[in-house]
Amino acid sequence: MLRIHCPVCGLRDETEFTYGSDATIRRPDMNESDPKAWLDYVFMRDNPRGPHKEYWHHVTGCRQWVVAERDTLTHEISASYLAREVSA
Repeated sequence: MLRIHCPVCGLRDETEFTYGSDATIRRPDMNESDPKAWLDYVFMRDNPRGPHKEYWHHVTGCRQWVVAERDTLTHEISASYLAREVSA
């Protein structure tokens, strides 16, 4: 089981969270008219090995969105912070 550090509530079991998505994907501009840009955004995902940023929602706790930096091979979480603190 993963143990995720919530910046608000502290260290918690992963069962208190739901996985959100890849935190490295950037949404196209709303005025983007190229369908391929939107297709890639919605459907195309890499399956990285090693360090990766992910969104997690603390649903049974403070209900905040958290970005966790997790190694996908070892499942070790090296950092976590509130998603709203991420600069665009």
